[in-house]
Amino acid sequence: MTDIDDIKTRNIRVEADKAWETSKTRRALITVGTYIIVGSYLIYLGVENALWHAAVPAGAYLISTQTLPLLRRLWIEHIYRKNSSDI
Repeated sequence: MTDIDDIKTRNIRVEADKAWETSKTRRALITVGTYIIVGSYLIYLGVENALWHAAVPAGAYLISTQTLPLLRRLWIEHIYRKNSSDI
C-alpha cells in the first residue's frame, strides 16, 4: 500500500467519524439512553413520576446539541476571528 492509499483510507475513516459525531442518529441514541438510565435510576430511588423527571436531562442534552452549531458559528465570528486578527 502506498502513502497515498494510506491517506485516502485515513480520510475515509475521518469522514465517517465526523458524520457519526454530527448525526441525528447519534443524538437520538444518546437522548434515549440518557432517558432510560436516568429513569431507571430514579425508579430505583423511588422518586415519584420518575419517568417524567428523567425527561429533563434527556431533553436538556437534546436542546444543547441543537443549539451548539449556532453557538459555534457565533463564537467563530465574534471571538475566534477577532482574536486571530490580533496576532
